[in-house]
Amino acid sequence: MVGRIRRKAGLAEADARARRVDTAPALCALCARPLGTRVEWHHVIPRSEGGTDTVPLHPICHRAIHAAADNATLARAGTLDAIRDLPPLSRFLRWIADKPADFHAPTRRRRDPLQ
Repeated sequence: MVGRIRRKAGLAEADARARRVDTAPALCALCARPLGTRVEWHHVIPRSEGGTDTVPLHPICHRAIHAAADNATLARAGTLDAIRDLPPLSRFLRWIADKPADFHAPTRRRRDPLQ
């Protein structure tokens, strides 16, 4: 158990270093706007589907991705270009294009067609 705690602490420190704004790229990988003070990291292919690569996003962009598609859809898409082409995200990207870097608004979940 001690090794596991040590490993978690090490991951938390590495995670904190990776999330600092000065080490992150200057642009959001989804909308290409400048990143603000908060940066979230998104697995392009979900971890549950075997993905390991992450990209920096605005928190609102990250929430929009997960509101528009489930993990299976994201895994099938496989790239950010394919994710951008999803209809709910293409509308979101047109809407968010002129917003400031630290803009935040509530994110609506997509409606299940069966309800």
